[in-house]
Amino acid sequence: METKFETWKVSKTFQVWKLKYNIMCTTCGCGVADDIKIQSPGDLSTMITGLEVENHQGHSHDEHHHHHHHGDRTIIDVEQDILHQNQLLAERNRGYFLGKNIFAINLVSSPGSGKTSLLEKTLADNKERMKFYVIEGDQQTMNDADRIDALQIPVVQINTGKACHLDSDMVSQAILKLNPEPNSIVMIENVGNLVCPSAFDLGENARVVIVSTTEGDDKPIKYPDMFAGSDVCIINKIDLLPYLNFEVEKAKEYARRVNPNLIFFEVSATTGEGMDKWYNWLEKQIKK
Repeated sequence: METKFETWKVSKTFQVWKLKYNIMCTTCGCGVADDIKIQSPGDLSTMITGLEVENHQGHSHDEHHHHHHHGDRTIIDVEQDILHQNQLLAERNRGYFLGKNIFAINLVSSPGSGKTSLLEKTLADNKERMKFYVIEGDQQTMNDADRIDALQIPVVQINTGKACHLDSDMVSQAILKLNPEPNSIVMIENVGNLVCPSAFDLGENARVVIVSTTEGDDKPIKYPDMFAGSDVCIINKIDLLPYLNFEVEKAKEYARRVNPNLIFFEVSATTGEGMDKWYNWLEKQIKK
């Protein structure tokens, strides 16, 4: 995947970051996007419409209609190339984090799991004793970045447009803008999706999958790839257990079927129950 990076000067204070992708994301069927923006709260980049997707594959990207006339071999080769390029950039990110002793976490979940609320609670309770930076990933809006900015935590928002996941190059460009200090924690909140993000390494030190009690306890076996590739599983919204048909131990059993090494935390981001154990784990990671 050929990637070009441009900086647009908007004023002496603000810059707009623009990515140009020359290939569609065939691994999940989505366009890698006609409108990717990477910006901080307060940037003027909302006035700039997003990137062009150049057509080098014989695809028309109008209205997201694609006409494929490739054999299976060609499609598989393209998918492998995309993932190979992503992995190379992920290793570059990993080297950057290692060189600055940064612990990077990729937060993944389906929409509505309470991922942003959990992140807000974590930052609010620990920002005096740990140095945090945040990358927010959503298809549109600055809503989540604005919530983090209200806590006075440095944050960059990636709007992926039609793309349903972050990739290592998006994160690399966001890190350039964020410029985290050594010995800090970078929280990357991925796009809400338990399918496609599982295939894209961002260079993180740990992947943390969040599942809520409102989603059903069989989520780990419905989406096994995400749980197989994660290091930690947080079961959120345990304050709602008395009102739901959700069995915590059954959810853990399902998750262990695909990943016996998962570390579990049972929490409520609303009441704070169980959050201290999650905080202790975080603190141990930056002291390693």
